[in-house]
Amino acid sequence: MSGFFELIGGAALAFLGAGLAAVLGCIGSAKGTGIAGEAAAGMLSEDPTQFSKCLILQVIPGTQGLYGFVTGFICMLQMGVFAGADLTQITATQGFRFLFACLPMALGGLISAIAQGRVAAASINIVAKQPNDWAKGMTLCIIVEFYAILSLLISILMLLNI
Repeated sequence: MSGFFELIGGAALAFLGAGLAAVLGCIGSAKGTGIAGEAAAGMLSEDPTQFSKCLILQVIPGTQGLYGFVTGFICMLQMGVFAGADLTQITATQGFRFLFACLPMALGGLISAIAQGRVAAASINIVAKQPNDWAKGMTLCIIVEFYAILSLLISILMLLNI
């Protein structure tokens, strides 16, 4: 089996990690912002004056896509993609290191963005009933964000130590 991974090359595994971090973070963010956006659209049909509060709550689940992009960028930076390095020299073992270093952000970003979208949608319901209490909803969203940040940090720390 190790011959198979040597055949596809370590760089392919590393690019897979970078791609998963970016794509799964973006998929989660798209889903999360969509969930929050649906709730916001319904609420705004009743009270359009709350647009700015709803917009902020909808944007929050989008950060995981950005974190995934940053993780993918750092992965490619560490691979030497932007320095013109010979990527054929990346071994399968090194490729797996890059892949596994990107997985915390890939999976953490996907799952936390969707969860945060649900919390943001519930927070929009707070705005619908008690517009002055929207900061409570923000606080609930930030708690979920904390875990996305932990995923980002562990991926970056792992990438910087390859």
